[in-house]
Amino acid sequence: MSNAVDFISAYNTIDSRLRAIYRGKGNLQFSDLVRRCAEFNKTVRRYEDDLLLCARLRNVIVHESKKNRIIAEPCDDLTQLICHVAELLSSPPKLSELKEKNVTGIDADATLADALIRIAQTNYSNLPVYRNGRMLGILNNRRAVRVVGSALERGEPLDDCLQTPCAEIIREEDLYRFYKVLGRQNSVQAAIDAFEENRKLLAVLVTETGYVGDKIVNLLTSADLPQLIRMLEE
Repeated sequence: MSNAVDFISAYNTIDSRLRAIYRGKGNLQFSDLVRRCAEFNKTVRRYEDDLLLCARLRNVIVHESKKNRIIAEPCDDLTQLICHVAELLSSPPKLSELKEKNVTGIDADATLADALIRIAQTNYSNLPVYRNGRMLGILNNRRAVRVVGSALERGEPLDDCLQTPCAEIIREEDLYRFYKVLGRQNSVQAAIDAFEENRKLLAVLVTETGYVGDKIVNLLTSADLPQLIRMLEE
């Protein structure tokens, strides 16, 4: 099979994927799709200039080639590149491909003191709180400091505050405001999008199915973004 045939096949695949990604109305030209998708898709942004070049070459191949005769033949490097981009967009890296962290959780009946010790021991600032295997919420250092500060402000004994069960400290609204739950089969791009869409996001919580309440198998923070972006670029 010639480079031109491979090139056009990959080009058509990319065109189809860009239209699915953009989900906009109107029959946009390929170049316009590339520019618009590059605004929010890391892979397209990374290869934007290359894709615009491919659009020009594609027009030469399609419009100037005659039946059974290829006028322009893409070089190997460009053909390999566009095929690589087509593969990235068709089968984007999934969260299941990431090395999973040892996510430390804590029981709902454990005390705030237990949670603070766990945070100090693990250096993790987001502790999933479980009851009978179900994740009830996340106890983070912000919430812990707020609870302790409020107790001190009211003049309550600190020892009493530290004996508060974790289940009484976590707030459901925190889970939906500061966290995003995704499944292992979700794309890496979905995790990146979550951080870009919510600047207050503390972490992406990865579960097997993507349902809130399931056991967390991986936890991604903004510190993981460089690794996630590299996965889309390589």
